[in-house]
This record gives sequence, structure tokens and C-alpha cells, in this order.
Amino acid sequence: QVQLVESGGGLVQAGGSLRLSCAASGRTFSSYAMGWFRQVPGKEREFVASISRFGGVTYYADSVKGRFTISRDNAKNTVDLQMNSLKPDDTAVYYCTARVSSAAAMTASEYAHWGQGTQVTVSS
Repeated sequence: QVQLVESGGGLVQAGGSLRLSCAASGRTFSSYAMGWFRQVPGKEREFVASISRFGGVTYYADSVKGRFTISRDNAKNTVDLQMNSLKPDDTAVYYCTARVSSAAAMTASEYAHWGQGTQVTVSS
């Protein structure tokens, strides 16, 4: 079982940047493909980005492509999400997630492990 803890959320003005980090403990981190999702009240959890076990493959939602970058450090058991040019529509709780697979995925049902989430608020 892997435990995931997100950090780095907060309040930022539109156009600003934030870097989210997810620290993983438990089983071997490199066994997992990782992802980031986000959710606002009353809506389904939305895919943001994902990365394969060794970082060779990444996927992004169209809404964040070119602005967000996902990366991982298997030596430190961390996965980060660099968010630039933030917009008010990016406001949400952001969740780190993991799946025991080499392949990154883009649907929430494919991930078994989730963190508690970190709030990101972008003011206009």
C-alpha cells in the first residue's frame, strides 16, 4: 500500500505559478504510474496530468497543456506538478494518485491510491 501526501497548494493571482508536490511512502515508488486530478464542488474529478513509471511518457488534459508540467523523481519518491499561467478556472482541490502499472492513465477509475488533496485557488 502506498501513502500519498500532497503539498504546495495555496492562493495565487491569475497569471501566477504554483508547484504542487506529492510525497509517496510504502511500496517501491517506481512500481507506480502517477497522476494528478482536480475537483471542484458539485463536479466529477477531472484528469489533469499523468506520468509513467520512469517518466518517459506524460499525458495532459487539453485545458492545461502548455501551462502545466508533471515530473517525478524516483530517488526521492516524489511527483510534482508545475503550474504556470494559472487561471481562475484552475481553482480546485488537486489530488495526487497512483496505480500499480508502468503505463500512465487518464481516468480516475484506473487509479487505486489517492492523497487527501491540496486546495489551489486562483483569484482574478
